[in-house]
Amino acid sequence: MVALLTALGIILFFVGLLLSLAWHELGHLATAKMFGIRCTQYFVGFGRTLWSTRKGDTEYGVKLVPLGGFVRMAGMIPPAKRAPDTSGKPMSRWRAMIEDAREASQVDLEPGDENRQFYQRAPWKRVIVMAAGPGMNLILAVILFTIILMGVGLPQSTTTVDTVAECVLPADSPARDCPDGAPSTPAAAAGLLPGDRIVEVGGTPTPEWNDANTAIRDSVGPTEIVVERGGETVAFEADLIENDVVARDSNGDIVFRTDADGEPVTDEQGYQIPDTQTAGFLGITFAQERSPLGVADTAAYMGDAVVGVGRALWELPSKVPGVFRAAFMGEERTVDSPVGIVGASRIGGEVLAQPIPITDRVVFLVNMLAGVNLFLFAFNMLPILPLDGGHILGALWESVRRRFAKLFRRPDPGPFDVAQMMPVAYIVVACFVMFSVMLLIADVFNPVRLVQ
Repeated sequence: MVALLTALGIILFFVGLLLSLAWHELGHLATAKMFGIRCTQYFVGFGRTLWSTRKGDTEYGVKLVPLGGFVRMAGMIPPAKRAPDTSGKPMSRWRAMIEDAREASQVDLEPGDENRQFYQRAPWKRVIVMAAGPGMNLILAVILFTIILMGVGLPQSTTTVDTVAECVLPADSPARDCPDGAPSTPAAAAGLLPGDRIVEVGGTPTPEWNDANTAIRDSVGPTEIVVERGGETVAFEADLIENDVVARDSNGDIVFRTDADGEPVTDEQGYQIPDTQTAGFLGITFAQERSPLGVADTAAYMGDAVVGVGRALWELPSKVPGVFRAAFMGEERTVDSPVGIVGASRIGGEVLAQPIPITDRVVFLVNMLAGVNLFLFAFNMLPILPLDGGHILGALWESVRRRFAKLFRRPDPGPFDVAQMMPVAYIVVACFVMFSVMLLIADVFNPVRLVQ
């Protein structure tokens, strides 16, 4: 059954990724057609064509390698401003790459395309066409996050007792079982049971979890604990002690350890290590239940997610050596290691197979898919070719040049020749392909495992 659920999770998440890629390209296709640009192809994947069909001017299909997708538009690169050199002098490699790219862009042109080419559209229209793809990923991420946060909700701690520890252990103790001679926890000695709802600690009402948690941490010595059990109110006398517990801030959020530079301290698997503090100790954990967030909290959560994606993009180059060592030298991967489509799908399969409530499993998969779409939005908006952001930058630069020319009454400089940047685009593509291959090898033979 576990193997079946794992396979199902891999398939479902993989399909979700393919649909996200198709959704991205649909943004380009729809806006390009809206502005009268001829689109010759709309494909998900690269390489050999597995299936295709033609409708109007456009061929729609799926290719063998599901690592992206594309919409092929007529005239992505403008024609050369000067006539080709016929002197017979050999071209430089840079010039040869530029002209090859220009020629490839013109190969699909047909009679009637004289005014249906991408470069002929106003810069603002080209910005819309190129931003529409990442924008679709952003829209999908917002929809998925909204469903999770405002519909299903996030786990929130309650005042109900979930577990009662048998013995006293420090928060950072590696032991899982009670060692010989370990004293009983105040909760176990007092007779508290899972399912009790704490309503008062030391005479202080505790309507919310943070109230109960704060009151317990601030209490040491004999303390009255009032709980609701089976519809009745029952009072217990617990002798609270001081112990090392997980540190929390004023909002009840866990405080993680940092080094001298303020960077998070992680364990061997890459998980952040909680800080500890000495406080009152009862020896219980609180149960959690999902609670929908409001609009403000949802917006704040999404804002934090955007910041997290931006940080991940900034740190991505520093992760490349680790991926290389994981792929070819057997180094264990950490939980914050980059993953590709295969790795993400594998994580989805492992999560779906876990013995946790089905709601939690589905929410995790949807949340991960939303995060992937947010990453696709941010990554594709980077201002480098061949990414969408590179084309957007070219259109904006063309608009600036034309405005300055008009302001100073100079001749129109014409469209920005994006072909001049194609050698750089080839380098970016080569780096992306090599990194993707490394990720694939690491994801297959040395995968990231969230569940140990």
